[in-house]
Amino acid sequence: MSWSALPFVHGTVPPYIAAVLTTALSDDPVDLAGYGEAAARMADLAVRIDGYLGMEFARDEHCGITVSYWRDLDAPRNRREDIEHVAAQHVGRERFCLGYRAWICHVEREYEWARPPELVPPVHDD
Repeated sequence: MSWSALPFVHGTVPPYIAAVLTTALSDDPVDLAGYGEAAARMADLAVRIDGYLGMEFARDEHCGITVSYWRDLDAPRNRREDIEHVAAQHVGRERFCLGYRAWICHVEREYEWARPPELVPPVHDD
C-alpha cells in the first residue's frame, strides 16, 4: 500500500485550522436510522465550502470522531452556518447523538510516517 492510499488528508501545509468533533452515539437502532447517510451527506457538503482542505474520521458503534481541515477560521464558521448543516445538527441532537464535543484548533506543525511498502504484509481475501 502506498502512502497516498492511506486514509489521511494530503497536501495540507501549516498553518491551517482543524475542527475536531467527537460524538457519543445513541445505542438505540431506531435513533440511528439514517445516521450513515446523514454523515455522508455532511461530508459531501463540506467539500463545497470555500477553504475546505479535507476530512478524516473514525467510528464504531458508540463513538464518532471527525477531523476536518480548513484554510482559515472563516471556513468552518461558514460550514456551521450552512442551512443543511444546521438541519442535520438538529436531527443529530434529537436522535443520533447522546452528546458531542468540538474543538477548533490552529495547526502549527504536522509530520507523518508510513511503513515502507516492502514491509506491508499482503492482504489475503479469505
